[in-house]
Amino acid sequence: MRRITSIFALIGLIAFQACEGPIGPVGPQGPQGERGEPGVNIVSEVFEVETDFTKANNYEAVFDFDPPIVSSDVVLAFIEWERAGQTPIWRALPQTVFFEQGVLMYNYDFTKDDFRLFLDGPLDYSLLSADWTQDQRFRIVVVPGDFTGSRIDWTNYEAVTQMLGIEEEDFQKVQLKRKN
Repeated sequence: MRRITSIFALIGLIAFQACEGPIGPVGPQGPQGERGEPGVNIVSEVFEVETDFTKANNYEAVFDFDPPIVSSDVVLAFIEWERAGQTPIWRALPQTVFFEQGVLMYNYDFTKDDFRLFLDGPLDYSLLSADWTQDQRFRIVVVPGDFTGSRIDWTNYEAVTQMLGIEEEDFQKVQLKRKN
């Protein structure tokens, strides 16, 4: 008997828990609370740079962050790979291209003070046409450390910009200080 009573009590609790009624009247406004500490606005920095890879610059370009980024931040680099009409198609670095003469990689690295874009791979870069070395356009995204644990495909340009709330107009072409 006790078991049947317990079962009916459980069913009754579940049934009453699911019931909803009309919302009651709004109560009076409570007193204003104490002012909290200022919050932090987490913003991603973005840059667009164009560079040439030549023998004179050792097929690399190094740019300073001014001011330096936070050491927990992560830098992503994307290259404009091609265009579909007027729409640029961005690919995450590193990018690899296979030629009969060897392998070319567009690559990058970074510190909290600067980032470097460079050609990499076992290939005589002087054999490359200007299409591969001149007027190369890159987008650099500094991802705040708070986002680095997020489950996202960091090589997907659209997913990265959407998650960070970056709009097309945020990518202003800038002349960053270039290291010599």
